[in-house]
Amino acid sequence: MKLPRRTFLHLAAGATALPAMPRTATAQAYPTRPITIVVPYPAGGPTDTLARILAEHARISLGQPVIIENVSGAGGSIGVGRVARAAPDGYTVSIGHWQTHVLNGASYQLPYDVVKDFEPVSLLADTPQWIVARKTLPAKDLSELIAWLKENPGKATAGTVGVGGPEITGIYFQKKTGTSFQFVPYRGGAPSTKICWPGTSTSVSVRRRALSCMCAMATSKPTR
Repeated sequence: MKLPRRTFLHLAAGATALPAMPRTATAQAYPTRPITIVVPYPAGGPTDTLARILAEHARISLGQPVIIENVSGAGGSIGVGRVARAAPDGYTVSIGHWQTHVLNGASYQLPYDVVKDFEPVSLLADTPQWIVARKTLPAKDLSELIAWLKENPGKATAGTVGVGGPEITGIYFQKKTGTSFQFVPYRGGAPSTKICWPGTSTSVSVRRRALSCMCAMATSKPTR
């Protein structure tokens, strides 16, 4: 039985609202074996966290194991490519976002087509971008951060996920504010937060979450 990825994700996305199906019923149709969700970033980041929550609900609703496979690198394009090469039977699917299925197509020469080889199914979460910095930085809000960056051109570093993702946001920020800082690419969201840990160079992290050692300066949401 061939099942489009769209059908699987419609089932999985609604797993929290569906009652658990009897195993006798699931044995007669999809799924009849474990399902793999490829997360194109390392474990511990926001995409990985969302996938694991989804997988647990899907496991209960669909009556089959749902395995998370972290395949990181190249801004998520390696993991997405793994799914593009998989059989379109609903047993290997991908979780992605604007970087993996929009920006990467504009930034890289990909061995797959982000439009033709995939179908968008459902919005699982709306996560804004944040500008966060180490708490030891003199600046305590966005206006102070911009002033500090102008006084110290090229001294700050910004952690990003690969090339072509949050880096684009950072470049836009530089252009609009007349500031200058360096970019340090990481394989995923969780590793990129290390740039703001104590003991590293003065840094600004354009990420979606903040740790206890960080101070949030701004968010892309209409309200904070």
